[in-house]
Amino acid sequence: MKKAISTDKAPAAIGPYSQAIEVNGVIYTSGVIPVVPETGEIPDGVEAQATQVFVNLVNLLQASGTSMEQVIKTTVFIKEMNDFSKINEIYSKYFTGVFPARSCVEVARLPKDVLLEIEAIATK
Repeated sequence: MKKAISTDKAPAAIGPYSQAIEVNGVIYTSGVIPVVPETGEIPDGVEAQATQVFVNLVNLLQASGTSMEQVIKTTVFIKEMNDFSKINEIYSKYFTGVFPARSCVEVARLPKDVLLEIEAIATK
């Protein structure tokens, strides 16, 4: 049985999908982008956008009843591979202990023309 997860502390879905889904104690998030939920604004610069993505992801995981410590896999989509080290610097601040498995791919374009998007899989 699957359960939809929703919070106003992360960007609302901009299409026919859920912010996250729980199945058998595993949380699957949709891609999280750096939109400030309260204003709809997107910060300038890759570091600010990466930080906002993680703020949104933390809030979404909390609404799902889990945390960053329980993330087992992430997929990072970035607009420019040259930003990889800047994103890694922010990324490493949000995980402690064992880092989750991760894929990182450069893409041509992301929703709202943001610079990165991250999806995660976490346990409860």
